[in-house]
Amino acid sequence: MARYETGFEDGRRLLRGKPERLAYGLLAAALVAAPWVLPAYHIGEATFILIMCVASLGLMMLTGFTGQVSLGQSAFVGIGAYIHTILLTQGVSLPISLLLTTAGAALGGLLVGMPAIRVSGLHLAMVTMAFAIVCEHVLGRWKSVTGGHSGMAVPDPTLFGLSLGGPRAFYFLCLVVLAVVLLLLVNLMRSATGRAFIGIRDSEAAAQGLGIDVARTKVLAFSLSAACSGLAGALLSHQMQHITPEAFGLALSLQLVLMVFIGGLGSLRGAILGAILIGLLPSFISSLKEALPARLGAQFGLELFVYGAVLTFFVLLEPGGLNARWVRIRKVLAEFPWVRKSSVHQTKVYMKSERYR
Repeated sequence: MARYETGFEDGRRLLRGKPERLAYGLLAAALVAAPWVLPAYHIGEATFILIMCVASLGLMMLTGFTGQVSLGQSAFVGIGAYIHTILLTQGVSLPISLLLTTAGAALGGLLVGMPAIRVSGLHLAMVTMAFAIVCEHVLGRWKSVTGGHSGMAVPDPTLFGLSLGGPRAFYFLCLVVLAVVLLLLVNLMRSATGRAFIGIRDSEAAAQGLGIDVARTKVLAFSLSAACSGLAGALLSHQMQHITPEAFGLALSLQLVLMVFIGGLGSLRGAILGAILIGLLPSFISSLKEALPARLGAQFGLELFVYGAVLTFFVLLEPGGLNARWVRIRKVLAEFPWVRKSSVHQTKVYMKSERYR
């Protein structure tokens, strides 16, 4: 049955009603029980998806909520991975290293965001993409610090003398980090800062008229997004165990953009759904190659074809992303069996106006 808000406090609750609390409770129980029933390979795949969720949430805050298109998010992931690896090599503890890595990536986002906010749209995308290319070359040529293209070995994560390098322990580490990041971002988007992000996305002129410092808010969004990406890079370094600059190229940036777009712009849930779908695609492509005839499965470019097909499907049939589809399904279940066709009809998506910019 559909629920309606009857007071101001209803809109401030994270979990509204017993069905929603029960659903999220079951989801939490399933996530906790998963590593105890899954084989080691699938635990590793699930851990990778959790890490991508953290990175996708960071890009969603910048692109989905603030409207700043970035194709250089892989650079901050790489910066976070290298800072974390260097700090661990120097004997810094895991919690301190994660905090310093997050702060270092945020500082990098601040330095990039300050000049980048002078442009927007396609020009901003090109600026961030150029930054990612430059960053990859710097990591490859700064041999005295990063090891160059030979890369660096990543020490096992340890906490209070206990090793977290095993698949199950590292899975729980990534799950805790994701839960903390998600909780912080949910509360951030419910605050005045989050509403300022959305206001800038919808109309910079209107946001400026309401007294919002557009430039400062954009730079803040860049810094927070880079912080999440750097934290994801720190976790990803342990997943890879040996990092090289090539792992943080434009391909990773495009994957993150696909996660945000396919999941649904302007939704933290969409960022997670998109990360799950794109994170599962490599395994699906490997299975597809085995099912296809040997000559067809060995063709170059099969991965690009699958990614392109998924993107085309969502552009043509579900522009609102996975989150929009989930909202409609939930509405159907809430109104069942008194479902009307008009109540679940996809509404037109209106693009923001550029008239007053």
